Amino acid sequence: MVNYPFFQPNPNIIKPYALMDLDDSLFQTQRKIDAWDLPTAKDLVCAAVNKQSEPLSFMTERQAAFFNWLHASTELIVVTARDQEEIKRVKLSFTSWQVLTHGAVIVTPNGEMLETWQQHVHDALTPLQDKLNQLSQLFAKHSKNANSHLRFTPHIDSFNDETLIIYLALKHAKKDHQALIELAEQLPKLVRDFDKDFYVHVNANNLAILPHAIHKRHAVQFLLAQHLEHTRPSFGFGDSLADLPFLQLLDWYGMPNHGQLHDELTAK
Repeated sequence: MVNYPFFQPNPNIIKPYALMDLDDSLFQTQRKIDAWDLPTAKDLVCAAVNKQSEPLSFMTERQAAFFNWLHASTELIVVTARDQEEIKRVKLSFTSWQVLTHGAVIVTPNGEMLETWQQHVHDALTPLQDKLNQLSQLFAKHSKNANSHLRFTPHIDSFNDETLIIYLALKHAKKDHQALIELAEQLPKLVRDFDKDFYVHVNANNLAILPHAIHKRHAVQFLLAQHLEHTRPSFGFGDSLADLPFLQLLDWYGMPNHGQLHDELTAK
C-alpha cells in the first residue's frame, strides 16, 4: 500500500496560467452592459477605445476587481479574435504570451511574432488565398450595393514577408443577427468545397469566415505543448462557442454569466 503524504500549505506560490478571452468576457460595450443588466455597472472604467481613441468598451467594478486579481496572481495570457492593431486599442497591461486573430498569430512575451507558428500558419493559408480573394471580391461588391446592410472587412497580416488574408468578417448595419445566421447557411453554395476549407462563426453582430487551420484551440494547444511549463496549472474563461474548444484544453475553465456560451448552456 502506497503511503501518500497529506497536503501541506506551501508559501512558495506557483502562479497558474490564466488564458483569457477579452471582449464580452472581461469587458464589453455600454450597449451590452445595458442589455445584460450587469451588476455594479455604475463606476465603469475604460478598457478599450475605438479607432478615434474614444472610450468604447468598459469594465464594471466587479470585472475590474477580477482583472486586477488576474493581473497580480496569475500569468495572464490573452486569447482573442483581435488582431495586432486591434489589441493596441485595449488599454490593459499584458506582459505574457498573446494569441491573436482567432489563433493565427502568437506574440511572445517580448512582443515578437512566434516564427515557428507563423511558418505553420503561412503554409496553411497560402493554398486558400484564391478562394479567400474570391469571397472578398464577392462581399466587397455586395457591401457597396445601396441596398446592402453588410459591412465587410478582410483581416490580413504578414507571414514570412508575405501579406495573406487570414479570415473575412461581416457585420450587419442594423445589427440583424438573424440575417447573419441566414447568410451563414447560404455560404456553402457560394464557393466550391466551402465546408472542406472553411468554417463559420456567428456571435451577436459578428460573422467570421475562417479556414479550419485558424482556430484559438490550435494556437493554445501549440503553446501548451511547446512553450508553457507542464507543471503549472491552467484555467481560463470565454464567452462564445468558439472559445469552448480552447478552454477544454485547460485544467479548469468557465464563462461569464452572460453571452453566447452561457445562453447556449442555459437553453439546454
